[in-house]
Amino acid sequence: GVNPFESMSAEMIFNNYVRNIGIGAIAMAGIIGIIKSSGAIKTAFSMATGKKVATGSHQPVTKRTDRDLKMSIVTLLLLFTLLAVFTFLLVGVDITPTQSIVALIAIAVISFLFTTVAANAIAIVGSNPVSGMTLMALILISVILVGVGVGGPKGMVSALIIGGIVCTALSMAGGFITDLKIGYWIGSTPAKQQSYKFLGTLVSAATVGAVIYILNEAYGFVLSPENPNPMVAPQANAMAAIIEPLMAGSGVSWMMLGVGAVIAILVNWLGVSPLAFALGMFIPIQLNTPLIVGGLLNHWINKKGKDAKLTNARHQRAILISSGFIAGAALFGVLGALVIFITGNSNALNFGVWTDPDGVGAQITALVAFTALVLFFVWETKRAKVDD
Repeated sequence: GVNPFESMSAEMIFNNYVRNIGIGAIAMAGIIGIIKSSGAIKTAFSMATGKKVATGSHQPVTKRTDRDLKMSIVTLLLLFTLLAVFTFLLVGVDITPTQSIVALIAIAVISFLFTTVAANAIAIVGSNPVSGMTLMALILISVILVGVGVGGPKGMVSALIIGGIVCTALSMAGGFITDLKIGYWIGSTPAKQQSYKFLGTLVSAATVGAVIYILNEAYGFVLSPENPNPMVAPQANAMAAIIEPLMAGSGVSWMMLGVGAVIAILVNWLGVSPLAFALGMFIPIQLNTPLIVGGLLNHWINKKGKDAKLTNARHQRAILISSGFIAGAALFGVLGALVIFITGNSNALNFGVWTDPDGVGAQITALVAFTALVLFFVWETKRAKVDD
């Protein structure tokens, strides 16, 4: 028989087959994450219900360290937020008032349920299953929107926007619970933390919005003639890839998705994180390679030695160095995008043969720089000492 892979490049095989398998694995990983969090979900719901009943029965005098914002203020801000979201859906997304109301109800219900889970998961186990719950929310939202007649490109945009709102709510809830835990340890007043959290949210939302706009103008997120080298954005593209078949209703490679789902189940059975494994199948090799190197370094650092305390000290130092690398790369990436955005020249950072992204010189430069970072990482990690 004819082998269809003979005339296909590695990139074509990845885009047409491996990537679809990765999408199926990502979706199943989200379901597995929800199943694993079922205990936390039940506990969160019971705690929320019990607190609601207790609050309605009596109003005890609270200590300063237990004082929260007044519920009237929270309710007013919540109503204002829902009104703003409804207006945005009606005007910005261009769907009917009925469809906007249905979407708003979906946002309110899913956000309320899932943020309770996220906050409780952070408080109990220190891990926020935001990726899995976001994928589940996207599937639910897509089904609801299709049910009320919102499909096609408009439905995809609507689902992504609503999913973004829910995802933001989940991450904010998990992060703020951590803030409250730290505040409890140092004796802060929760009401003041909550007040300043609103201010911080407004500032960060404006900043992140501007950064995303600059990155989109400089690099783009989708391959096109104007953006030949777009940013990969694996999780965002995975969200879009899950929504598209649900909204389109045709042209879906269900077999590839099913294979990915089975792989995620098997990987989870072997004790490996299915979401991390699935993202590895979804993102291209140029992003996977440094992740593999980082994993090997982590394995080398955490190898059992004669001194467990020294190994732990090196592990903690490695986390700090890695965090600095991530933050530094993000900052310089934004600065580079800002230069391209201001100059309007996509080659503004091309200073010659050693930085030309289409030439061999840039590959040599990148390899030398990457090797230097790895050597520095190893050297700095080995300098860690046990803290007496």
